[in-house]
Amino acid sequence: MSSTVRLTMAQALVRYLAAQQVRDEGGQIVPLFGGVFAIFGHGNVAGLGEALHAQRATLPTYRAHSEQGMANAAVAYAKAHMRRRMMAVTSSIGPGATNLVTSAALAHVNRLPVLLLPGDIFVSRAPDPVLQQLEDFSDGTVSVNDCLRPISRYFDRIVRPDQLLTALPRALRVLTDPALCGPVTLALPQDVQTEAYDWPESFLAPRIHAFRALPAAEDEIAAAAAALRSARRPVVVAGGGVLYSKASDSLRHFAEAHGVPVAETQAGKGALAWDHPLQLGPAGVCGSTAANALLAEADVVIAIGTRLQDFTTGSNALFAGARIITLNVNGYDALKGGGLDILADARLGLDALSTALQGWSVGDDWLENAKRQANEWRDIVSQVTGQRELPSGTLPYDGEIIGAVQRSDPQSMKNDIVVCAAGTLPAELEKLWRTSTPGGYHMEYGYSCMGYEIAGGLGVKMAKPDREVIVMLGDGSYLMLNAEIATSVMLGMKLIIVVLDNRGYGCINRLQQACGGAPFNNMWDDCLQGAEGAPTIDFAAHARAMGAEAEHVGSIAELEQALTRARAARRTYLISISTDHRRTTEQGGTWWEVAIPEVSTRTAVIDARHDYEIAKQQRRSKIAPVNSTQVKSDV
Repeated sequence: MSSTVRLTMAQALVRYLAAQQVRDEGGQIVPLFGGVFAIFGHGNVAGLGEALHAQRATLPTYRAHSEQGMANAAVAYAKAHMRRRMMAVTSSIGPGATNLVTSAALAHVNRLPVLLLPGDIFVSRAPDPVLQQLEDFSDGTVSVNDCLRPISRYFDRIVRPDQLLTALPRALRVLTDPALCGPVTLALPQDVQTEAYDWPESFLAPRIHAFRALPAAEDEIAAAAAALRSARRPVVVAGGGVLYSKASDSLRHFAEAHGVPVAETQAGKGALAWDHPLQLGPAGVCGSTAANALLAEADVVIAIGTRLQDFTTGSNALFAGARIITLNVNGYDALKGGGLDILADARLGLDALSTALQGWSVGDDWLENAKRQANEWRDIVSQVTGQRELPSGTLPYDGEIIGAVQRSDPQSMKNDIVVCAAGTLPAELEKLWRTSTPGGYHMEYGYSCMGYEIAGGLGVKMAKPDREVIVMLGDGSYLMLNAEIATSVMLGMKLIIVVLDNRGYGCINRLQQACGGAPFNNMWDDCLQGAEGAPTIDFAAHARAMGAEAEHVGSIAELEQALTRARAARRTYLISISTDHRRTTEQGGTWWEVAIPEVSTRTAVIDARHDYEIAKQQRRSKIAPVNSTQVKSDV
């Protein structure tokens, strides 16, 4: 008869999480869970809080200042570890739990693992309604945690302690499966957290997780190889799956062996070094001149580990005339594009495809054209980011600031990790940030969640404490969620934060006008205001109030000097700089479908609608749209 140990449900849960292990890149056995972020309340402090305290030496608990912030940090931690390690997050019931909803959606869209452990109402219903309880007048089983059902890859409510015996293995299966990977929610009623059960010791024993790598089917590889052998103008589009499967070397080998140029998505940037001769740069709306020119001419596009979202495909117009080959571990994503699909791990699929194509490479004309255009794009990047002196009275824009950040350390392309999520910066960073290492570019652009940046930077720093983590964000994102600056100071997790202050939502302001709209409710100057007018915000003073070092600078030269001080600092250092919301990098970009009103009293809207309809017709005709409604980097 197997031995048992008597523990509460919460104690068993924490012991189980602490026992899960994985081998790191060096082959050392490390905990699968890097820790638990917790904000305690009456729904989790007595049960789960006591259990976490007992295991704090093996499963550290981190206090945060916002439930959404700590969940964003946990998601970023997993992304920085290429989904091989992760974190759990616990909140109380009520607003603590609903604050997790945005982060759960973010993790779901980006296929990233995070374990959410919100407290829940009493199963006994004896104290109904408990503080913060939402009452559904038609269903007594509902709590606010049910909001997390549609945005969790696995959801369970533990109403008896022994349900953990099945729920936890299922949860870990989802969290560690490359195809199912995403957020898992285990709702924990506060009375059940404290109930005891005799747990098999075998259930709590250490377990080392091995991450699966799905091999490709021979018939799918053969069909893809046949299509490529007849191709004259193939292009690879590398997505986040290349990074998560650690397929960067396989991608480089494939490109070099067969002469196929490589474009990248936001999630895939960094899979191939920025200066590789076959690196075309980003594809799509935020894309490079090189990538978009070759994709528009391509007869076959090999989409590897990408969801093929509209920013990559130019709303399905950029390479509409090409045959699509998808290589993806997720069957849902593999079907996109309507062409041939290879359901497999990116690394194993690329290696198998390369073997099947042995002796084949593209023609010299296509190869040389790709190398030439890639070099021309790198020259554009150098020119844009190399600007240091601006005319008197001219504010810098994002591209010039990106250049200053990278110039501030000669090793930045190897050592820095840049973190961003929303606004104008994702377009500029995808075009202009140069990285030589997988993971050196950390962009949350699946959900484009404003407010992810600082919390995400914290999660990245916790995953990669020896790397310099640089968070770049606009004033809008900063104002949405900045409290984890205090957490970074408390934990000694130094960040360099660069705030680009354009006094409003400059990105959407430009999109608004590109669609024929009047400037309205985006920039401070275009908003409804009281007698005192819009505030002037001192971001440096605000950051200092949370314990960071901080300063405001007035020029590119001052920014470079401040970055030297920031790199030498021992704690989080914020630099704010005023920027021009009107200027963007003109080169690159492609059409993006944004619906424009059919009826308006504004001539500009009517004209924009006319151009929009022409562009849609061209898409239907499988012709790449003209630039009449080109949004480019304004999004």
